[in-house]
Amino acid sequence: MSPIARITILLVWLVLGLALILVPWSDIWETNYFFYQYPALGLLLKNPYLRGAISGLGFMNVLLSLEGFRHRAAAAASRT
Repeated sequence: MSPIARITILLVWLVLGLALILVPWSDIWETNYFFYQYPALGLLLKNPYLRGAISGLGFMNVLLSLEGFRHRAAAAASRT
């Protein structure tokens, strides 16, 4: 895989992880079209435990992307 593609994928993972951490606790999550159309879905998605689980997935995504950057830097340092 080319270095540019690898860095791009790692940046996408990082941004996706940050979005998964922040969005469940923001107003974007509360003002959703589907909450008004399906009230039962709104009750499920407003559950703090589900929000925490989604944020946990975001933390894992961020950690994996940072590990990928660290691994990339260590591999580049060992080549020189």
